[in-house]
Amino acid sequence: MEPINQALEQFITRVIEFLPRLITSIVVFILFLILAALLTRGLRRTLERRTASRQLTTMLTKITRWAIIITGIIVALQQVDFDVTAFLAGLGVVGFTLGFAVQDVSKNFIAGLLLLLQQPFSIEEDIKIGEFTGTVKMVDLRATELRAYDGTTILIPNAQVFTSPIINYGRASHRRIELQIGVADTSDLEQVQRVTLQALNQIASVAEAPTPPQVIFNEFSSFSINCTVYCWIDPTRIGVLAAKDQAVRLLKEAYAHNKIELPYPIQVVHLVNR
Repeated sequence: MEPINQALEQFITRVIEFLPRLITSIVVFILFLILAALLTRGLRRTLERRTASRQLTTMLTKITRWAIIITGIIVALQQVDFDVTAFLAGLGVVGFTLGFAVQDVSKNFIAGLLLLLQQPFSIEEDIKIGEFTGTVKMVDLRATELRAYDGTTILIPNAQVFTSPIINYGRASHRRIELQIGVADTSDLEQVQRVTLQALNQIASVAEAPTPPQVIFNEFSSFSINCTVYCWIDPTRIGVLAAKDQAVRLLKEAYAHNKIELPYPIQVVHLVNR
């Protein structure tokens, strides 16, 4: 029985010696949890005061929280003489292997983080990315979600978004609309220009800046003289499609009232008697 008693005494002694370090380790970990909660709460309030996007706020607070928690775990393990160096070395090898295997995922994650930091667009803004056009609905860690004008959902990988040209329609203070018009080659071009400008000025929210509406005659076709009509609108008051619709309706009515002919292709056939 004596060897058993000695082994039991040694075990109890080791437990008594280990217990303070275990308590210290638990206390350290709890303190880091409290620190993570306080810092993430403060970071969230700071970002909200600076009107940062919801996605950026959520991402940064999560990264901060888990970084502090992981640091707390490492410090807590050091209190119980855990070989942290070997653990971190092994974790680094595993992380490198996983990173190589999921490099596309990590690339999209980093690109998503950079997009949220730079904010080239915001939620509910109309943008064009490459060949895709739509309204931004969400930016997550993998992809950017667009809602196309026909209602379909488009998911574009963040890495592709970050490296593609981005046209942001939502941040334009003015938008220019263009209409291609052809009038009869016998028309009085001064009258056409005057009537067209009068009609364009009836469109809701037509803006004088950066330039007033213009009518540019630019082509002789086989049956008409063609011109391009330009005018600027305030997109916060009227949409581009609505402005074009209103412009076509007003121009059609104005041309009919002033007897300005909108020609259609005519082919003249000469018959020769022999």
